[in-house]
Amino acid sequence: MPSDLGHALLGLLARRPSTGYELARRMQRPVGWFWTAGHSQVYPELAQLEADGLLTHEEVPGRGPRATKRYAPTPAGTAALREWVVADLEPQPVRDLEVLRLWSVWLVDPGAATGLVQRVRAGHAERLAAHEADLATLDGVAAADDPGTPEFASRLTLVGGVLTRRAALEWCDWMLAELARGRPPGGGSLSR
Repeated sequence: MPSDLGHALLGLLARRPSTGYELARRMQRPVGWFWTAGHSQVYPELAQLEADGLLTHEEVPGRGPRATKRYAPTPAGTAALREWVVADLEPQPVRDLEVLRLWSVWLVDPGAATGLVQRVRAGHAERLAAHEADLATLDGVAAADDPGTPEFASRLTLVGGVLTRRAALEWCDWMLAELARGRPPGGGSLSR
């Protein structure tokens, strides 16, 4: 059974065959919005997937003097990916550095707390703009409405990203208002 990273790579390869370098770049965006991995993780995972018979490669001309490998999933790799997509989800550990810092924001000066929330807000606003730009590329693309296409799945995840970032911006705006009123962020309620 492939690792989560292996499934991410199989998902990318199911969309289109790619070299290891191309996969590492595609792991940054669009997959990087919800799952991350570096170059150093991609290549060993590709070797393991190939050893397990879940993908294959062909040699293609590379940038340098040596050929490079372009990977594609085997039928067994595609079947493993399909099985994984609908399998039961295991509880996932939550590791959110922003929330962890905000949980202890009561320890810092209100100006420093405001600065932190403003930086957090700016990051969410930047990601929202990127999600909206990526989503706009699917406007008018018929395949984006067909549940059997990668474009449909991209639209689903991008809309999720847009909605999540909008909620995060609303939360940041609420925290900034609470800080401006001089109340600790944890001391208020959601009513306005």
